[in-house]
Amino acid sequence: MLEERKLEVLRAIVEDYVATQEPVGSKTLVERHNLPVSPATVRNDMAALEEEGFIAQPHTSAGRIPTDKGYRLFVDRLATVRPLTPAERRAITTFLDGAVDLDDVVQRSVRMLAQLTRQVAVVQYPVLTRSTVRHVELVTLAPTRLLVVLITSTGRVEQRVVETSSEVGESLIGDLRARLNLASLGERLVDAAERLAEIPETFEPADRPVVSAVTSTLVEAFSDERSDERVAVGGTANLSHFGDDFDRSIRPVLEALEEHVVLLQLLGAASSPRALTIRIGHEVPYEELSSTSVVASGYGPDEDSLATLGIVGPTRMDYPGAMAAVRAVAHYVSQRLREE
Repeated sequence: MLEERKLEVLRAIVEDYVATQEPVGSKTLVERHNLPVSPATVRNDMAALEEEGFIAQPHTSAGRIPTDKGYRLFVDRLATVRPLTPAERRAITTFLDGAVDLDDVVQRSVRMLAQLTRQVAVVQYPVLTRSTVRHVELVTLAPTRLLVVLITSTGRVEQRVVETSSEVGESLIGDLRARLNLASLGERLVDAAERLAEIPETFEPADRPVVSAVTSTLVEAFSDERSDERVAVGGTANLSHFGDDFDRSIRPVLEALEEHVVLLQLLGAASSPRALTIRIGHEVPYEELSSTSVVASGYGPDEDSLATLGIVGPTRMDYPGAMAAVRAVAHYVSQRLREE
C-alpha cells in the first residue's frame, strides 16, 4: 500500500498533467499544491512512484507523467466524481425534456455528452430484446399489403410490411390486432414471441395464412439482432484537440471509432444504470485504441440496463468530470424512459 503522501503526489501529478499536458516537476508540485514538504522529499516520492510503475519520465531532465497504472489508481482510489453545476444539470434536463421520441432522446444524449466532456460520445439504442411490448398496430396499405408496427416500452418503433396472397378484410384485421395485443402487451419480447406462435391456430383455417404471415413477421422483428447494433456517435471532431496525446497518429483511433461493433464492445461491460465502467489505455481491448480511455454506464428504466452510453477520449482525461457527465446523462435518460 502506498503512503498517503505518495498518493497525494500522484493525485497532484495526474491533475496537473491533465490540465497542462506538460510533464510535472517536483518544484512545481510543491508550489502549485502547497505541499507541506520540500521538493527533495517530493522527488523521493516521485522516484518511488516511478519505480512502482505509476508515473514515467518521458525524456531525460523532464518531469513525470502518469502511466495507465497511475491513472487506474487515481480513478479507483483518488478521484471523486465532481458534481455538475446547477447550470449543467438544468441544461441536461431542459435539453432531454425537449425530445419527441426515442431517436431524438438518443441523438440529444450524444450531443449533450460530447458537449459536457469535449470527448467522443457514444450512445447505444435500447436493446430490442430487453424491452417489453407496448402496442402492436396493423395498417392496411393495399388490399394485399399490411404494415405491422411494433412499439416497445422504450418508445422504439419497428415497422415491417407483410404481403398477403389474398385480400384482407377489416374485420379480420381488427380481430387480429386485438388478439396480438392481448397476447403480447407488457410481455418481454422473447416471451411475447412464444405466445404469438400459438395465435394462428385460434383462427379459422381460411384465415391462418394471413395470420401466420403477420405473427411470423412480428416474431422476426422481436429477434432482429441487427436492430440491437445501432449506436449514435457525436463529438468526433473533439479528438482533434488532443492529437499529441496519441502514440502514433489519431487516424487509427478515428478508423476504429467508425466500426459500430468496436463501439458496442467498448460499452458492453457497462451492465447497470447505477455503475460506471472505466477502461484505461491498454485495458481497452483494441490495439488501435490503446491510447484512449472509456467511461461508460448502462441506462434503463429499471435495475437492469436496456443499453449503454459513454465517452471515449485520450487517457489524459478529466476523469472526475467525465464520470459525473456520463452518470448524470445516464440517469436522466433512464428517468425519461421510466416516464414514457
